[in-house]
Amino acid sequence: MEFKKIIISRTDGIGDVILTLPLVGYLRSVFPRATLIFLGRSYTIPVLKNCHHIDEYIDYDELQKLDRDQQVEEIRKQKADVFIHVFPRKDLAHIARKADIKIRIGTSHRFYHWISCTHPVAFSRKNSDLHEAQLNFKLLAPLDITIIPTLRDLEEYYGIVVQGDLSKGVVLSVNKKKVILHPKSQGSAVEWGIKNFENLAELLLSKGFQVILTGTAKEKELIASSSLFKHPGIIDVMGKLNLQELMVLINHSDALVAASTGPLHIAAALGKRAVGIYSERKPIHPGRWSPVGKNAVVLSKVKEGGSDEELDALMKTISTDQVLNALQQ
Repeated sequence: MEFKKIIISRTDGIGDVILTLPLVGYLRSVFPRATLIFLGRSYTIPVLKNCHHIDEYIDYDELQKLDRDQQVEEIRKQKADVFIHVFPRKDLAHIARKADIKIRIGTSHRFYHWISCTHPVAFSRKNSDLHEAQLNFKLLAPLDITIIPTLRDLEEYYGIVVQGDLSKGVVLSVNKKKVILHPKSQGSAVEWGIKNFENLAELLLSKGFQVILTGTAKEKELIASSSLFKHPGIIDVMGKLNLQELMVLINHSDALVAASTGPLHIAAALGKRAVGIYSERKPIHPGRWSPVGKNAVVLSKVKEGGSDEELDALMKTISTDQVLNALQQ
């Protein structure tokens, strides 16, 4: 079976896109002559540009600015053989069908895929014990690909290579281990808490680490009163970097500490020490969303039969010493 062009559609967050890249890398290994096109949101484009498995990309936000006939024509002119709906969207399902793409694959758990997809695949993300990155591979069954790689195997398929110099004004130490603290998550995860990050920063500085603080401008406003901004030893770049610049910074650093966020998954994909602090609450637990990388590690606490609230509260009791130990392993 050979294909000339395959479109992989994942139009949600940065972390979700990162965890879809191993699927792209695996498709590259199976179909080395195929053109692989990734359809994603505008803000994830820098991730796509840094993945050497991706030949072309389609900006979903730009596509949305067109009327439906123009959208269909835009997808039709790609002349793709396969369209894989990794993240289901009703509009894209109907657009791909009207664009006459021969093989259209999506989860059977969306009713509109029964009409719009040629191959609706039956599997449940919510009730599965598989990791999100592994679950994506379920969608390859119609291409005669039935393998579900181990998490260790997935590490080899990212294909991310980040190059470039640090943003002006960011000076990193040559002699110190550089640790990025990313305390917020834009609401995408249960957070460890700003007080814990303040205590961790003090501990890291006392141990001779260089500490860098990252996040968006809006997130900085939320924690404006934090002592993190009053310490002269902390490099604060919150709200100062775009995604490409953040990826370069992560690539020049040694480690990153965060909840289940895009930057954590970027660090893991780049082989950095990625320390993820997670609640064991389903479906956001680390079994489903842990960072995947040779130097990634998850810290969490389990309470048998614990409620969501109890599990979230338990996560906040993870100590700074535990995080320090994870960074030093």
